[in-house]
Amino acid sequence: MDAAIAAVIRDSAYIGGDVVSDFEAAFARYLGLEHVVSCANGTDSMEIILKAWDIGPGDEVIVPAHSWISTSEAVGNVGATPVFVDVEPLHFTLDVGGIERAITPRTRAIIPVHLYGHPADMPAIMAIAGHHGLKVLEDCAQAHGAAIAGRLAGTFGHAASFSFYPGKNLGAYGDAGCMATDDADLALRIRRIANHGQQGKHNHLTEGRNSRLDGLQAAILSAKLPHLDAWNRARNEVAAAYAEGLRGQPVDMPGVRPDCRHVFHLYVIRTDRRDGLLQHLRQAGVEAAVHYPTALPFLPCYRTLGHSPADFPTAFANQSSILSLPIFPEMTDEMIARVLDVVHDFHHVPISG
Repeated sequence: MDAAIAAVIRDSAYIGGDVVSDFEAAFARYLGLEHVVSCANGTDSMEIILKAWDIGPGDEVIVPAHSWISTSEAVGNVGATPVFVDVEPLHFTLDVGGIERAITPRTRAIIPVHLYGHPADMPAIMAIAGHHGLKVLEDCAQAHGAAIAGRLAGTFGHAASFSFYPGKNLGAYGDAGCMATDDADLALRIRRIANHGQQGKHNHLTEGRNSRLDGLQAAILSAKLPHLDAWNRARNEVAAAYAEGLRGQPVDMPGVRPDCRHVFHLYVIRTDRRDGLLQHLRQAGVEAAVHYPTALPFLPCYRTLGHSPADFPTAFANQSSILSLPIFPEMTDEMIARVLDVVHDFHHVPISG
């Protein structure tokens, strides 16, 4: 890592150049896609793709009711309307059964989110999209290396968005993101939008924006990429230890579909005593958190849409029950045992096994 950063400083390769294009090529090879276009952050990546598809005022885009706001924010920022659909209880991903009911003549695209690292049901989503002529943009911000039947998340849709925020499974040392696709024409358009509408220096075909991955972040990501799969395996080992240690505790553990590779960006349980357990963990020096405390339809910025809890029962229930336990590749057995001990102490239920 130090060598990668030092090389950028030595060559003053701060914006563009080989260090950025080398990372784009390496990540494209990792995904098995033709084109990766880097940008400043994951939120920009979704907005740029939607803009390249000419999605805007009067259009609707289907998004899950349970996600970080970037998913719906990108839709609103191009002038379109986010249409929320509830999520599955076990996997926290888009409820396929609700997609058909949400489609209208104004629907242009679907943004499934591989939330917490579990892939959405992409084969089913692509079948629905194909039947209705809709674009599919995969939000892979938390799913670097996740897969369905061996096929990586981000390779099913017409395009994919990745965030490299520092806490991600593949994280930079600041904001960073990219867009991925096999569509050469789309790749040309999104690269142009992200770089001031240029196609060639000073040849501004459209008004674009300044959304570029800087050289330092590209170098850091290139140094980290070869370790991603090993880190994901380590996350799965932590998750397996949690699953074993939480047996018999009054909590619901995250489900994993048999054909899926979960990469456990977060390990999210559900419990009726969430707030008490969260406080107990924090008082014991265990960092736990809630991702995300308010479902998207109930945020103040979407109040005008007039949604009620009955519209999204799973997402609404998640607000008061979800809790993220610590998970990262370097967790030791002692750290895992400490978390489990504190959970056991709160519930006064012996740890199974």
